[in-house]
Amino acid sequence: MVSKFSRFQSSSRVHQMRAVLKTPLFGILVVAWLLTAPAWPQSESAGLDHVLTQMDGVARNFRTTEASVVTDQYQKVIDETETQNGKIYFRREGGEIQMAADFAEPDKKYVIYSGGKVQVYQPKIDQVNEYNPGKSRGDVESFLVLGFGGGGHDLLKSYDVKFLGSETANGVATEKLELIPKSIHLRNNIARIWLWIDSVKGVLVQQQLFEPGGDYRLAKYSDIRINQKLPDNAFKLKTTGKTKFISPQG
Repeated sequence: MVSKFSRFQSSSRVHQMRAVLKTPLFGILVVAWLLTAPAWPQSESAGLDHVLTQMDGVARNFRTTEASVVTDQYQKVIDETETQNGKIYFRREGGEIQMAADFAEPDKKYVIYSGGKVQVYQPKIDQVNEYNPGKSRGDVESFLVLGFGGGGHDLLKSYDVKFLGSETANGVATEKLELIPKSIHLRNNIARIWLWIDSVKGVLVQQQLFEPGGDYRLAKYSDIRINQKLPDNAFKLKTTGKTKFISPQG
């Protein structure tokens, strides 16, 4: 049973975080203090603890991850879905988890999180948007490493976590989790997150993020390679000498 603390934690640069949320990857999360966990049936509680413990083991040995990714971004107001695909990379560099994504279709796009900064490069317009989460840096990292390098029981610090049972996703046997952000500020942008965790490997196979208004982002991962050498240029933006760098102000 998790102890109960205050629900409030101030959030800085909320509108910048919303801008990042609209990128083909992942939004920016704001972490709150611990709340009391729901009183689930014993079997459900045991299932949850098993999955979180499995993720803890993966996190302890984590060095790198490489995977193919397909994302579907659904916008309710126009009832349309935009699909993008590419490669995604994670690595532990010193004490920091870094993330990079190289989207190939429909338009080239690169997203990198490193050194506490998010960079989104669009070669078509030759522009890089940079976002500095400031005091929310820990929150950003807690979201980016969901299922890839992040510990299972660490999720309980930022989310109410529920075990939804076993389910096949992308042809893989998985355990499904539901995450409800504890932060009031964050729940204004993210209503809930579903994670499908590989029952054998303990890594993320699929993730779905729901916004309060009905929009969602679904990401499917395949060809997952754990703790192998990554491409040398995976964490370098492929910019030109004329690339414009934009840093939205808070």
